[in-house]
Amino acid sequence: MTRLTRGQTGENAASQHAALIVRHLGRVEYEPTWHAMQDFTARRGPDTPDELWLLEHPPIYTLGLAGKREHILQVTHIPILPVDRGGQVTYHGPGQLIAYLLLDLKRRGLSVRELVNRMEQAVIDLLADYGIEGQRRDKAPGVYVDGKKIAALGLRIRHGMSYHGLALNVDMDLAPFSAINPCGYEGLKVTQLSELGVDEPLDQVGERLRVRLEACL
Repeated sequence: MTRLTRGQTGENAASQHAALIVRHLGRVEYEPTWHAMQDFTARRGPDTPDELWLLEHPPIYTLGLAGKREHILQVTHIPILPVDRGGQVTYHGPGQLIAYLLLDLKRRGLSVRELVNRMEQAVIDLLADYGIEGQRRDKAPGVYVDGKKIAALGLRIRHGMSYHGLALNVDMDLAPFSAINPCGYEGLKVTQLSELGVDEPLDQVGERLRVRLEACL
């Protein structure tokens, strides 16, 4: 089981970017990472720097606080885990870039709505780097390309502190999405960067996303 700690070296080393500590965690199991976010948020104080965790997960379905089991259309070998983020059911797997934002919203002067808007804008700006037009949808957080979802958002806010974040489909097996109604929307199609002509390693996409997120935050 991967333990996430401050002061790791190697790929998990922390680097400082404009008062935001960025951690590149590689491929890590979902549940211990989730609990590490909870622990970080519970322990942080008024001077604790904000953090951005960039990573990917092994295959898993997660069911948000508003999640309804009816949106799981087929039980497969992939585990299903109820979690404490907002939203419905989604899928995480290798080749999907995850960005977890552990932020003090009051210190940054951000409402939850504004944070969601800025996260979406970061993805839209990243897509524009590749010549791809990303769109928002009313009452359906995330980013879409030609009506297909490419990035999902889900947050948890505790005492003005955020955790969880966004998932961007880069180059993954999209088949597991067919076993669910993604984000609770029947018939919603998903897409990814590789289907849109982008041939770039996940870590390089992660660096682009880091830059865009920091610019928006």
